Amino acid sequence: MKFVKTVGLALLGSALAMGAASAQEKTVKIATEGAYAPWNFTGAGGKLEGFEIDLANDLCARMKVKCEIVAQDWDGIIPALTAKKYDAIMAGMSITDERKKTIDFAGPYANSPNGFLVAKDSPLAKMPGTGEAFNLTSQQAAAEKAIEAYKPLLKGKTIGVQGSTIHANFADKYLKGTAEIREYKTTEQHDLDLAAGRIDAVLADATAIIGTLEKPEFKDYALVGPSITGGLLGAGVGVGLRQGDTELKKSFNEAIQGAIKDGTIQKLSMKWFKIDTTPRS
Repeated sequence: MKFVKTVGLALLGSALAMGAASAQEKTVKIATEGAYAPWNFTGAGGKLEGFEIDLANDLCARMKVKCEIVAQDWDGIIPALTAKKYDAIMAGMSITDERKKTIDFAGPYANSPNGFLVAKDSPLAKMPGTGEAFNLTSQQAAAEKAIEAYKPLLKGKTIGVQGSTIHANFADKYLKGTAEIREYKTTEQHDLDLAAGRIDAVLADATAIIGTLEKPEFKDYALVGPSITGGLLGAGVGVGLRQGDTELKKSFNEAIQGAIKDGTIQKLSMKWFKIDTTPRS
């Protein structure tokens, strides 16, 4: 009888252990673009790499879940989330009021300004406001004055932006009628057109431009213009989630706060961007 009881307890203990292991092996499927270096990109052998790949794996470890990271084209990334093809988005996506009508966000886990990528020998290289920083939410008048100051230089020029982004929205609101705005599916495409002389400038996230400037073929280009955040540019970059996924949002928020407090996000920012994009409260 004692033997049976012992075996029964052993089996129960084993079952509980297996259950605990199973709970820890829950998978969170995260979509990223895979074409937005250095945030996320497809490296050698088709492997996904970048700031958000490293951060996603770190956050999953903190949440005690398994990460499954998949590539998804930018223009379909939100519809596929709402269709439940994956659980979350980590793709350099800024938290904006417009996007919050469709999805929810955890975070932010990063914040960086926009800027212009131009050739060093271009008249645009002398853009006023370079080195200055403005927030469209807390300094709207000053930020819009800085934008007005560089608009005459952009008159008649062609500016490349990635479609369906905050930068496309910014260009449409502030630069439409001054310059021709040309939309591209990926940042790589507008970078290539800039290098080929088919456009005069690229408007993008400063961190993405910094990544482009590290490529040998862009040694004669520069990041110019005032650093602008806030307003329609959003409240930082966050994890896109389906509305109503409150438990997953809570888990991500707790993991993100942990990664901010222990310096992990700062460390990954310096590794991939060479600047600190840690959100400031």
